[in-house]
Amino acid sequence: MKEKVEEIKKNAKESISKIKDLQELQDLKVKLLGKKSELSTILKGLGSLAAEERPKVGEFVNSVRREIEESMTIAEKALKEKALSQKLEKEKIDITMPSMKIKRGSKHPINRVIEEIQDLFVSMGYDIIDGPELETDEFCFERLNLPQGHPARDMQDSFYITNEYLLRTQTSSVQARTMLANEDKSPIRMICTGKTYRREDDATHSHQFNQVEGLVIDKKERNVSLADLKGTLEIFMKKMLGQNTELRFRPSYFPFTEPSYEVDVTCFKCAGKGCPLCKKTGWIELLGSGMVHPNVLKMNGYDPEKYSGFAFGTGIDRLAMFKYGITDMRYLYTNDVRFLSQFDRKDEDI
Repeated sequence: MKEKVEEIKKNAKESISKIKDLQELQDLKVKLLGKKSELSTILKGLGSLAAEERPKVGEFVNSVRREIEESMTIAEKALKEKALSQKLEKEKIDITMPSMKIKRGSKHPINRVIEEIQDLFVSMGYDIIDGPELETDEFCFERLNLPQGHPARDMQDSFYITNEYLLRTQTSSVQARTMLANEDKSPIRMICTGKTYRREDDATHSHQFNQVEGLVIDKKERNVSLADLKGTLEIFMKKMLGQNTELRFRPSYFPFTEPSYEVDVTCFKCAGKGCPLCKKTGWIELLGSGMVHPNVLKMNGYDPEKYSGFAFGTGIDRLAMFKYGITDMRYLYTNDVRFLSQFDRKDEDI
């Protein structure tokens, strides 16, 4: 019996020394140590031996089994190290090779314009105020001098959710909220950028678009005047559209300002010379502005005898179109990477 077990150990070690990979080692492990192996068969047959021989034979067989297991563990470790070394050699990276260009995203042109506007007005001492997009009729219309039945409401085709709530048609509602929330009635210098909603959809209008509204209110002895409004808008437009941009003020009508003005800028395409885009006039309408209406001041807690101010607003989407020469507003909402990626380069040229 002892000779047979010694023979099994000798053959096992020879077989282990010839193993080339982990799969072969696993197969050999089953053959030498599995339930149907010769060693397992011998252990199962111990019952046929004399009682005094069983402990000795069992201990010897188990010691041989442990030796084989230890040899297999050593062989497994060596094979794993060899496999790892081969893998590392095969997957070795040549750091001298040129790297692959990593594609990166770019800021959306509307976000670029919003950030530029905010940076400019913060540098001029303005606060950036935000407000709800789901607005009440009170703040969207009534507190802006547009009571129920006012004909100017027809100028804005609104998305009503209920009789009281609607998607705001203009960021001017934030001006009303800001004035009302200012209990100390201290001076206000603020802008609001955000989404607005109207039932429009063509090449130059969208049912959802972005606006920026500006509001300045101070005591009358500070003499906030139309000259201040004009100077502010000149700085604003020259910064956004270039230093050669010129402004033209035309009398107009807005319920929340009096007097009111439409503001035109020189055509970005022909520089004011006249082209099909500006209908040969050299001018493009871009802003609405004016001095804050006394009724708006009064309804939002400011005494029009003591306070005055100006307000202005423009569409950020149209401003982005003029700034970057975009011909169709709907391009801004297609999320076409080929279209959006070009604005990294365009900012360098402006």
